[in-house]
Amino acid sequence: MLGIFGTGGIGKTTISKDIYNRISSQFEGSCFLKNIRETSKRAGGVIQLQNTLLSTILGISFDVSDIDRGINVIRHRLCSKRVLLILDDVDELVQIEKLAGDRAWFGSGSRIIITTRDQQLLKISEVDSECKLKNLDDNEALRLFSLHAFKKDEPLDDYVELSKQVIKYAQGLPLALIVLGSDLKGQSIYQWKIAIDKYKSFPNRNIQKVLLVSYEGLDDTEREMFLDIAFFVKGEPFAGVIKIFDSCGFSPVHGIQRLIDKCLITIEDEYVLMHDLLQNMGREIVRLESPKEPSKRSRLWFHEDIREVLEEST
Repeated sequence: MLGIFGTGGIGKTTISKDIYNRISSQFEGSCFLKNIRETSKRAGGVIQLQNTLLSTILGISFDVSDIDRGINVIRHRLCSKRVLLILDDVDELVQIEKLAGDRAWFGSGSRIIITTRDQQLLKISEVDSECKLKNLDDNEALRLFSLHAFKKDEPLDDYVELSKQVIKYAQGLPLALIVLGSDLKGQSIYQWKIAIDKYKSFPNRNIQKVLLVSYEGLDDTEREMFLDIAFFVKGEPFAGVIKIFDSCGFSPVHGIQRLIDKCLITIEDEYVLMHDLLQNMGREIVRLESPKEPSKRSRLWFHEDIREVLEEST
């Protein structure tokens, strides 16, 4: 069992789908269960996933109407088959338990790949190995962005410097590079400049929608810690951040570990770091608390808003 984890938009689904397409023919049966997180939220969603798993691998229609019955059917019908199963975008342990709760449910030589934003979920599931996806380097990022912005693997001469600004903004996140490339395709240099300035103040909605999922999976205290890091202590020494959160009455060690597991922050060389797009998302979350009245927001960062609030209070 292999676990692939990383922040939203890093390419977990794309890579696991590529693996599936490359090797699925080597197994007696295979199934790529996509969007497990979203499907599981719907009434009867897990049962739907069980039926899809069985129907895809066995090639016949199934209409299991009960989760426990579904487990029994999976276990008895697939225990002698060598299968490849991809569980894509898992966010709760129960999803794994109901779809692939035990290796013995499948025949010898079977392979199960789980993609998730939550590393802790993989630890609990006791996967055999974990793979954390990393951001693209600048050369890889420029090539991916150019493919979507210019339909070639390098930018047009007049757009090289502007493209580099986009690469710096996206910081190697594949989703951002694809979305921004598609957004800017066919636009004039003037339009590019306006768009790039806008991105810095107002995050692209399609990117933010994906990144927001990890934030929504936090409890209230963890959300507060995430926002505090985004606003105040990103780039600060880890030990100092722990002291600050401890003085606020948080459980800092546990909370920070949850943020790490959710791929929302990293600790590098004893400093607390966060991707710029995640920081921008945090700022946008707070801005939307009161879009027109900064004084009603929980935190401030833009100097004009701070000045406005101070002038109102004097």
